[in-house]
Amino acid sequence: MIVGVPKEIKDHESRVGVTPAGVRALVEAGHKVLVETGAGDLSAFPDDDYQTAGAEIVGFGGDVWRLAEMVVKVKEPTAKEYGYFRNGLVLFTYLHLAPLPELTDALLSKNVIGIAYETVTDRAGTLPLLTPMSEVAGRLSVQTGAAYLQKEHGGRGVLLGGVPGVLPGRVVILGGGIVGTNAAKMALGLGASVTMIDLNLNRLREIDDIFSGHVQTLASNSYNIAKAASEADLLIGGVLIPGHSAPKLVTAAMVSKMKKGAVIVDVAIDQGGCIETAKPTTHSDPSYAVDGVVHYCVTNMPAAVPNTSTLALTNATFPYVLRLAGHGADAAIRADSGIAAGVNTYRGTLTYGAVAESQGRAWKPVAEVVA
Repeated sequence: MIVGVPKEIKDHESRVGVTPAGVRALVEAGHKVLVETGAGDLSAFPDDDYQTAGAEIVGFGGDVWRLAEMVVKVKEPTAKEYGYFRNGLVLFTYLHLAPLPELTDALLSKNVIGIAYETVTDRAGTLPLLTPMSEVAGRLSVQTGAAYLQKEHGGRGVLLGGVPGVLPGRVVILGGGIVGTNAAKMALGLGASVTMIDLNLNRLREIDDIFSGHVQTLASNSYNIAKAASEADLLIGGVLIPGHSAPKLVTAAMVSKMKKGAVIVDVAIDQGGCIETAKPTTHSDPSYAVDGVVHYCVTNMPAAVPNTSTLALTNATFPYVLRLAGHGADAAIRADSGIAAGVNTYRGTLTYGAVAESQGRAWKPVAEVVA
């Protein structure tokens, strides 16, 4: 198979879909790999490393898309890339289609086989390709939030860890999943007071055990969320419903009652965000204020640390890349239920129910449309 690795063009997206190590493994398996020039530069993987591994370096202008049978990316295509779509192209990347009907239209109209990292499952039913970036984003959310609490960024001027004689900052985390757990690790490491809110009482019991009672836990309901938000210095949104738009757990009215200079980091923003006042931002223009509350809602947070993020992501994605290349998309989809769960669009048909529900579209299970 001809595998293409384009340079990401989303604002400040500095990760890359395949590393030189991955190229070597693909070439040794008999595949051809095309890498767009400069694709790995910002992740500290120069063209020379890819060439040494056996890749062919191609220029800008869509050659990778035109020549490849499967394109492996990191982030969802931008509008500038929709024109590269074509019948039968296999696209393996994060898609996050629920809040992106225009991208969904483009994939369907061009009959693209769109396989989304964020909905691929493993034998345990977990999301192995979402996990590494959730780990990075969860840890970054606290690191970033701590910086934005500084006065120069519009924050309250609070040091999360406090000092002797001064109480630490209060961190409230919505969601006890991968993002929330990693955020809690970082916040506790800084010495903050941490509260986690989740619907699942069994998960809250696990959190209590994991952190030996050092994380305060609350059952999720509007009263508890409103009270915790009003007391927070840093509020982190880490709620995920696979494939669906994120639920709006924090209303605009709740935000208006938060402390002036408090900070919100909505990690769920690539699925629409779980804070009503959240809107997508970029690394070029990452924050804004609503009612005196600083909002940081960058949709590709892990791109801030591209070397770590690329290595963490490709450690997880590459076995699937090798399987898709080795068997071909149709055979891999039929043979592997985890890959089948990742298929969001298949040759003009929407195949993921949560996206269909979010966008009010018809859909069919992938098993019905893959002959």
